[in-house]
Amino acid sequence: MIADRPMSEPGIEPSGVVAGVYVDSVSEEPNNDLVEPTAWRPRFVLSATRQIHMAMGREDLLKKVMVVTGGSRGIGAATARLGAARGYAVCVNYRQSEAAARSLVQEIVSGGGQAIAVAGDVGCEPDVVALFEEIDRALGPVTALVNNAGVLERQMRVEHMDAERLTRVLATNVTGSFLCAREAIRRMSTRHGGQGGAIVNLSSAASRLGSANEYVDYAAAKGAIDTFTIGLAREVAAEGIRVNAVRPGVIDTEIHAAGGEPGRVERVKASVPMQRGGEAEEVARSILWLLSEEASYSTGALLDISGGR
Repeated sequence: MIADRPMSEPGIEPSGVVAGVYVDSVSEEPNNDLVEPTAWRPRFVLSATRQIHMAMGREDLLKKVMVVTGGSRGIGAATARLGAARGYAVCVNYRQSEAAARSLVQEIVSGGGQAIAVAGDVGCEPDVVALFEEIDRALGPVTALVNNAGVLERQMRVEHMDAERLTRVLATNVTGSFLCAREAIRRMSTRHGGQGGAIVNLSSAASRLGSANEYVDYAAAKGAIDTFTIGLAREVAAEGIRVNAVRPGVIDTEIHAAGGEPGRVERVKASVPMQRGGEAEEVARSILWLLSEEASYSTGALLDISGGR
């Protein structure tokens, strides 16, 4: 079972897992350590993770396994889709959107990739432990974690917020990211016998803008993610793990409806220097870059994807 308590979604299979079939034709990312012969050849430095693999004689054995929390919709779904296209075996974690998660997995599998969907609330520790154990069984150890799961509640001033609301917001946005990172580190870190990996946390431009009169609680939670990213990056840098964050701005996803204003992107786009909202795919491309060898010397970075806002 995914949790020690009943799940709220009807019809979830006992294992909470929807599995896809692996197709060998899925291509790997290009080897970024190779350069074309020219008169001038730049000096390339192998990432710490790749150096570890080569030293162990196991570089060709490393399977790319990605877990995207809250991966059934929006930025999470776009990231899972792009990750599969770039050779990752993908776990789509979801809490309520079972139908969307199943549909995404089927899309990836139909395209020749490998994917599973696993139900679980990242704010619940037993769910997180079960999530990673299921990934171990179905796909192998995680090499890339995208801490995407997040919630915000209806727009409200601070004097009207109660403790229950704050607990819900912090549990998913902060506690969930800590718990998932913990499980990933236990599998990736060379200190624990792992082969290294990368973590990307989803922060928000709200962490520096504050979201006054809308959701200061959400903004504060994302501020915690910024600090978490920097501290964790320094903690595990020598263990083959890179940790970065993206800070999306006004992105056209369903999260605005959860805040009570489905048309928020249209209302605030004039405040964005690029005069438009962003797309989930634009954020996903930034996440995949941070996970890739092209970002091999980037850790502790907070990358704004906000149209200049």
